[in-house]
Amino acid sequence: MVTPNTASSIISSDKVNGTNVYNPNGEKLGSIDSLMIDKISGQVRYAVMEFGGFLGIGTDNYPIPWSSLKYEPNMGGYVVSVSKEQLEDAPSYTRGMEWDYTDENRRRVNDYYGIPYL
Repeated sequence: MVTPNTASSIISSDKVNGTNVYNPNGEKLGSIDSLMIDKISGQVRYAVMEFGGFLGIGTDNYPIPWSSLKYEPNMGGYVVSVSKEQLEDAPSYTRGMEWDYTDENRRRVNDYYGIPYL
């Protein structure tokens, strides 16, 4: 999904879902499945990315700290500084399952991506 480049930096979550995620070398890693929003602060905390599998079958979900993703207008997607090999070892859960966003799991995800846990 290509997100149009607009004058505004605000975007609807339905336009983010399906947006491709790339590594810095331009390799497609997956696409955003959903956003996880902190109910108290209203801030987006994680993008859940589909990764793995073949032709969308057998993909798993990978929560990625929102602050580690950077939108790249020329690519029409987000860039995260991890390789496919690094992503394979990242915290994940089976598609269709619910991830428990406990403090322990959130710390584990943030630590993996080198993002301070707030």
